[in-house]
Amino acid sequence: MKTRLNYLVKGLFAFAIVALFVQCKGETTTTNSSTNAAAEEAGSDAYKIAYVEMDSLLLNYNYWNDVTEAMMKKQEDMNATLNQKQREFQNEVNEFQRKIQNNAFLSRERAEQEQARLMKREQEVQNLANKLAQEYAAEDQKNSLDIRDAINSFIKEYNKEKGYTFILSNSGNSNLLYADKAYDITKEVVDGLNARYSAPDKK
Repeated sequence: MKTRLNYLVKGLFAFAIVALFVQCKGETTTTNSSTNAAAEEAGSDAYKIAYVEMDSLLLNYNYWNDVTEAMMKKQEDMNATLNQKQREFQNEVNEFQRKIQNNAFLSRERAEQEQARLMKREQEVQNLANKLAQEYAAEDQKNSLDIRDAINSFIKEYNKEKGYTFILSNSGNSNLLYADKAYDITKEVVDGLNARYSAPDKK
C-alpha cells in the first residue's frame, strides 16, 4: 500500500511541476489552453480514491464479532482448565508438605518418590499450559487470516463496480493523517460484508 501511495504522490507531484512550468512560460495560444484544460481534467480524474475506517469496520462486522466472542469463550475455558489443574497440583503439594511435617512417610525413599512424582506433575501442568497457549495462538492467527481474506475478497468484487484506483485503509496506527469523510466507504463495505456472512448456529 505504501508503494502504491508513493506512486500516487509522485504522479501528483509531476503533474504539479508540469502545470507550474506551463504557467511560468506564459503561453496563451489556443493549443496550449486546450492542453492545460486536458491536463487539469486528467489530473482530477486520473485517480479515484476511497478509504475504509478499519477499526469501525471490524467493530461492525458480524464475522469479526462472532470470532472475537468465540475466542473469548475459548480463553475462558482454557483458563478454567488450567486453574483447575493448578489447584489440584497445589493440593497435592500441600498434602506432601503435611506428611513431611508429620513424618507420615514410611521411609525417606518413599518421600523422595512422592517428591519426584510431584515434580513430574508440575511439568505436566506447565506442558498443558504451553499446549493450550499454542493452540489458542494458532487459531487466533487463522481467524485473522480468514477475516483478512474475507475483506480483501469482498473489496475486489465491490471495486469491480465502483472502479476505485486506490482504496486506503485508515486505522489508529495508519499513516493517513487526514481524509475527507466524503470518500469514506466504510458503511458500504460493512453492509456488503455482513450481507455475505452467514452466522453459525449458536448452541
